[in-house]
Amino acid sequence: MSPAQEPTPELLADPYESFMHHHLQYYGYFRGSLMLKAALLKSKQLLFNHLEGPGVPRLREPRGLFAVPTSRGPLQSPRWPVECEVIKGQIQHIEWVPPEPEPFYQPTGNEPAPLIVGEEKGTVVYHIKPVAKDSYFTCSRVGGARGPITSPAISLEGPEDTTLLFESRFESGNLQKAVRVGPYEYELTLRMDLYTSKHTQWFYFRVRNTRKGITYRFSIVNLMKPKSLYSMGMKPLLYSQRDAQTRGVGWRREGGDIRYYRCSSEESQAMYCLTWTVCFPHDHDTCYFAHFYPYTFSDLQRYLLAVASDPIRSQYCKLRVLCSSVAGNTVYLLTITSPSQNPAATATKKAVVLSARVHPGETNGSWVMRGFLDFILSDSPDAQLLRELFIFKVVPMLNPDGVIVGNYRCSLAGRDLNRNYRTVLKESFPCIWHTRSMIQRVLEEREVLLYCDFHGHSRKNNVFMYGCNNKSTPAQRLHERIFPLMLSKNAPDKFSFHSCKFKVQKSKEGTGRIVMWRMGIPNSYTMESTFSGSTLGRKSDSHFTSEDLKSLGYLICDTLLDFCDPDRSKFLQCLSELQELLQQQIHRKLKDLGHGQHSDGAWSDISLSDIESSTSGSNSSQSDGLPAHLLSMAEKFHQKKKRLRTRKERNELRQKYALSQGLTCQDKTPGKTPEPGLVSDLQRREPNASQEEQPGLGAKWSWHTLHGRKEERLWERKCHQHSPGPQHLWKARQPQPLLITMLTPPQPQRPAGTLPIREHLLPFHAQLDGEPHGSRHAGSSALAHSASTVGTSPCRSVWWGPKQPAVTLLLSRNLFPRPQLPGRRAPVGPHMLKQSQSQHLLPPRQVTWSLLEFQPPCAEPERRKSPSRPQ
Repeated sequence: MSPAQEPTPELLADPYESFMHHHLQYYGYFRGSLMLKAALLKSKQLLFNHLEGPGVPRLREPRGLFAVPTSRGPLQSPRWPVECEVIKGQIQHIEWVPPEPEPFYQPTGNEPAPLIVGEEKGTVVYHIKPVAKDSYFTCSRVGGARGPITSPAISLEGPEDTTLLFESRFESGNLQKAVRVGPYEYELTLRMDLYTSKHTQWFYFRVRNTRKGITYRFSIVNLMKPKSLYSMGMKPLLYSQRDAQTRGVGWRREGGDIRYYRCSSEESQAMYCLTWTVCFPHDHDTCYFAHFYPYTFSDLQRYLLAVASDPIRSQYCKLRVLCSSVAGNTVYLLTITSPSQNPAATATKKAVVLSARVHPGETNGSWVMRGFLDFILSDSPDAQLLRELFIFKVVPMLNPDGVIVGNYRCSLAGRDLNRNYRTVLKESFPCIWHTRSMIQRVLEEREVLLYCDFHGHSRKNNVFMYGCNNKSTPAQRLHERIFPLMLSKNAPDKFSFHSCKFKVQKSKEGTGRIVMWRMGIPNSYTMESTFSGSTLGRKSDSHFTSEDLKSLGYLICDTLLDFCDPDRSKFLQCLSELQELLQQQIHRKLKDLGHGQHSDGAWSDISLSDIESSTSGSNSSQSDGLPAHLLSMAEKFHQKKKRLRTRKERNELRQKYALSQGLTCQDKTPGKTPEPGLVSDLQRREPNASQEEQPGLGAKWSWHTLHGRKEERLWERKCHQHSPGPQHLWKARQPQPLLITMLTPPQPQRPAGTLPIREHLLPFHAQLDGEPHGSRHAGSSALAHSASTVGTSPCRSVWWGPKQPAVTLLLSRNLFPRPQLPGRRAPVGPHMLKQSQSQHLLPPRQVTWSLLEFQPPCAEPERRKSPSRPQ
């Protein structure tokens, strides 16, 4: 049977049917005798290539959810917060190594310390609108703020105008304001980390309209660290665009009359000033100043693009996306190892995890990482051996958002990421959360031999490491110090082992070093590279260059081979040196304490923390906690709980209030005695020896006739002002008499300012003891139950009927646990209260109040039973 003849467009006279025929034919229908199923056409993962045959489907390529640098496309454009204005164009600098070492500045002691003039007496030549206080990150976009770019700088009046033109609205730029205070003097204010009120150390800005042969003075007036390497001879960096184009000269150290000093007298927020002078090399040049060699997010992407485009290096370096940052920028993950045909050989490889730029202003970490990647991806025999032995997991930039906006220490969450490695807030700290999860997955598959996070240090020279003492495993004592000692031997003119610290501090529990150590990586380090230079060997008293830091990355690979050498001679030699060095430190410590050198006890019994000082990292305690966008929400739900006052404090406050109202606490009337019924009832109570020795028990009572609102409040206060009886009353299990009061009805209207418990005209005694209206039985057993005391706490206002006669009351305090209300409802007079309504009206736990009505009884009332004492 032949297939049905397909209709041709000529046979379809209806225009709609003709259109649908062409439309379906484009998607594979009406081609030969094959008609695709409609279910296949619903899938977006199938493509139909008509050149390969009629209706042949194939899978679509995986969608690029994140932009990975490839040779086929452009770089990913950085995403900025919408509060930031960004100038167009990318800024690139050439790499250049000075032919001679750049020495430290030698202070003379005569460097001037200019007084801060400010914009009141100066002229603002550059100003960027600061981010609003207590604001937080909301959204980002490529290019930053919407709308046209404003001009924060002044315009030149003519070619003879010598005013410098400042700019910092580019990647990693950081300058808030510039004030001209002299013909060639400028006061600069750095922008603090976005969404914070601190962290000013990193600076990077551009100046134009320079003049040759003139000494300019720049003063940064809002630095916050009391100590700085500028006090030890460090110089700022200068980059001349004309020198780079004509002579191939890049960043170099420049500056004179350098001084770092305190410039504010306020103790709460001390500010420090950095001042220096400089002479520009050319007229009308474009120059840049920086705290250290810049390394931006675009610089990293250009480097990764070159690696991904290399057909050789891309075979053993796989570039993947770890996650996306808060602003939507990519956090890259590199996996470096030699491909292996045998899965068993791959499973035996150990892992090495390296990361950098968790603090965006510490660019020296990126230069060390750059040197490491250059070596490990090279064709060197040592690099090939390392790729055969290990699997390297590398995160070259942990905080791309902070790098882009020019922060020094924090991310866009307004927090220091290196204090939040234990976080569970995946959305607020995605870079840290995904890095920790990645390392956890690696630990489940194989052993991680080494973890190292590259940082920069602003107060100490040289390169050094922070580690963690392995106290729990005596067999590995001092093993965590072997790798830093080997690195100091391989880099004697850069690395200082004596500056290394291995103390685990509570304030640093959230750092990557300690968190990875607690996860099971014994060799977990933070490597600190100075912003300044070296004081060791042939490089003594000279600045580090970018090439020096890159060479440190090579030396890390060399040290890793020594550390894992099958010949354990180097390892054992370093361990022996560490034991001898530790003994010397212990003997020195004992000598300082006044003990002899041959004191009792072995050196191994002494804690290593006792002979080691704390790490000197930056204090980021104010950058811990919740991210900025959650602080306002947290304040609503976590309000500070008020401290409860003691009974003595409460009594003192009540007495002060009573005196301020002009009321007396007691109204002593001579010759007045209690009523007979009251005395007879008290005499029936079984007194102890102390009570019998005290004559005139009634002297403790005071009689009052209270009227109106003030009297009511006084009655409430006086119930608390009377102190409890002696301790023997606890043992006697008897209620403590506190006050006997004659109450008279107030005016018919409700007293102003009182809060009624129940607004009805029942007799007052009926509200107290729960008896029906008209019952005048005194000493009812119901009075001792909790239902009779509902709402009768003297802390509360009471309102009773206006037509009732005066009632004599005895207020007693029972020092026993509060009884629970039986059932879900409790009777109070003719009303029924739910347990939820009545339970909260009871007095505090372990204290119950009983209000007893006393009148001259016709017969002797029945003795009340005291509740049982709690155990």
